[in-house]
Amino acid sequence: MKSILRRRPSPALVIALIALFISLSGVAYGVATGSIDSREIKDNTVRSRDLRNNDIRTKDLRNNEIRGRDLRNSTVQGRDVALNTLTGDDINESRLGKVASATAADTAASATSAGNANTVGGLAVRKFFAKQPANTAATEVFRGDTFIIRAGCNALGDPILQIGGLAGAPPTNLSVQGAEGAPAAVAAFHLSDSALAPGDNQTLLGSGTTAAGTAVVSVTDGRVATIAYAADGTNAFSGEAVCASRGTVTSG
Repeated sequence: MKSILRRRPSPALVIALIALFISLSGVAYGVATGSIDSREIKDNTVRSRDLRNNDIRTKDLRNNEIRGRDLRNSTVQGRDVALNTLTGDDINESRLGKVASATAADTAASATSAGNANTVGGLAVRKFFAKQPANTAATEVFRGDTFIIRAGCNALGDPILQIGGLAGAPPTNLSVQGAEGAPAAVAAFHLSDSALAPGDNQTLLGSGTTAAGTAVVSVTDGRVATIAYAADGTNAFSGEAVCASRGTVTSG
C-alpha cells in the first residue's frame, strides 16, 4: 500500500497536466469553431504549400500591395489588362516597332527651304518667286539639274523671264506653250529649242506685259522637268510698282 502511494504523481505534475489539457482543449476548440486568426500564427511561418490552389481572392489582398517584384517575369498577358487602360505613360515608346502600315512614311518628302515637299512619288517639286522693281536686270531665281531660270523687270516695267542651259549638261530640249498680252488681247505663245545651251536665255514671255504658260525641259537621258509659270508687269501687286515672276518646277 505504501508503495502505491509513493508512485502517485506529485501535485506539481498534476497541475502541469491540467494546464496542458486546458491549452490543448482551447486550441482544439478554436479549430473546431474557426476562431483561429492571424494572432495565433507566427509571423513568416505560412508557406505557399500551406495554401489551397486558387483559393486566394482579390478581397484577401490589401489594395496597392502587389508590386512588380511579386510577379514572375513574362507572366502578365493582354487578357490580364483591362481594355483601353494602358496609356503612353505605361509604355516605353522607344521599344515599339514600326507600324506596318506606316512603312510608306519612309518615302515622305523632306522639306525644301520654302517648306514645300521635296519629293512626291519620285518627283521633285519646287517653286520660284521674284518680285522686282522696274529696270532690274534678269538674275538667277532657280537652278535645275540642266537649266537656269532668270527673272527681271525692264525699264518699261515689263517682266523678264528667261531659261538657259547649264554647261556640261547632256543634250537638252525645251518646249514652251503659253499665252501673253494684256487681258483684252491675249495671244498664244510657242517656243521650241532642240539644243538648249548656256547662252541661249530663251524668253518665256514673248513681248507681252503679262504671260503664263508651261515649259518642258527634257534631257536625252530621260530626265524631264515641267515648269508652270506666270509673270506680270509693274502692276503685279496693288500698291507696289514691281514685276512678279513665279512658278513651280516638277522634275524627275
